[in-house]
Amino acid sequence: MLFSQEPLSVRMRPRTIDEIVGQTHIIGPHTALYKMIQNGYVPSMLLYGEPGVGKTSLAYAIAGTVKREFFALNATTSGKKEMEEIVATAQMVGNVILFIDEIHRFNKAQQDYLLPNIENGLITLIGATTENPFHEVNPAIRSRCGQIKQLKRLTPEEVIVLLKRALHDKTRGFGAMSIAIDDRLLQLIADGTNGDARSALNALESVVYASKEKEGRIVIDEQTVLDCVEKKGFTHDKKGDTYYSLLSAFQKSIRGSDVDAALHYLARLLEGGDLAAICRRLLVIAYEDIGLANPLMGVKVNAAIQAVERLGLPEARIPLSVVTVELCLSAKSNSAYKALDQAIDDVRRGKLGEIPNHLKDAHYKGASALGHGKGYQYPHDYPNSWVAQQYLPNELIGTQYYVPKENGEEKYYAKVYARLCDLKRQEMK
Repeated sequence: MLFSQEPLSVRMRPRTIDEIVGQTHIIGPHTALYKMIQNGYVPSMLLYGEPGVGKTSLAYAIAGTVKREFFALNATTSGKKEMEEIVATAQMVGNVILFIDEIHRFNKAQQDYLLPNIENGLITLIGATTENPFHEVNPAIRSRCGQIKQLKRLTPEEVIVLLKRALHDKTRGFGAMSIAIDDRLLQLIADGTNGDARSALNALESVVYASKEKEGRIVIDEQTVLDCVEKKGFTHDKKGDTYYSLLSAFQKSIRGSDVDAALHYLARLLEGGDLAAICRRLLVIAYEDIGLANPLMGVKVNAAIQAVERLGLPEARIPLSVVTVELCLSAKSNSAYKALDQAIDDVRRGKLGEIPNHLKDAHYKGASALGHGKGYQYPHDYPNSWVAQQYLPNELIGTQYYVPKENGEEKYYAKVYARLCDLKRQEMK
């Protein structure tokens, strides 16, 4: 076999926008961006999305379509010096397209250097980032980019189109070789790489070079595909956009009582190895989403977290699975923290009022002279340890923050709360 030094994913990059597979919401023939580029106009833009969705390929395809001077930099290894050289070239030849991968890694000074050169038309910027540009890219850069586009993972069907194109391309792909691979194995590669075009093409390359040649043909078997594809489609960037989306999806699935979805996201978080974040989120869920409907869940989750800390992975997955399923299937209530949030909102808006004198601290000399503590009725001196008296400031009398739900254990609290409110109204008349 002959081997190329360039990875298959690089060799098979689309040369024009008509060769792009997927991303039809951004660059399909019906889109404004497609029409602009076909007419020779390229706006400065920011492209963001997960690794392997085609940000770099789209930039190269745009440059290939308009046939304009094109430069590519990576913000992790390039700086102001390289940009100055590109600007000098642009001053001689006119507008150039500058593609900067991982643009969010440029510091403010580096990003600011681009601004006047974008404004005066020397540079058309195509920035790519795996992070949300609304969080990570200088607002001044964002404001000068006419297009901010989010690329999506490819569908398995779109990945198969790319794989077949690589198998048949005689110049850049494997078309000059005789390869026996059936559609079922291509589907395995497409499914196993989770919409990541780069991973899919590189997996195909690994599969081809790991397979045996028989009678002039390279025959690919299922086990070879499985070996080369394992974990290819898994990504987990701690503290990145996907990371926080996984945690969000995990909590929302539990809140929505979808056991299977919650376990799916738990599995992805576990593969990322961040046990601390999982445990923190589960503890929050126990109080935020389950709350008074099942107060013991807080205790159970805390016990599970202690078990996780003692066990470590892989055994830690066992208590985590138990509490995740139980949280999903538990009755749910957010009434307690919602009530507190309303009270906090009143405090922040200055709706305070004077603390009633009988509730004020009376444990120091001179407090009685001020009337502090006078008239306070000690509940434990009364039947059922309850007595009707005013607790809220005069300005807030009648305010109700807590609105109980009739879920799980909270049904009991709702009845007690309603009974106390009735008694108080009767006694305070």
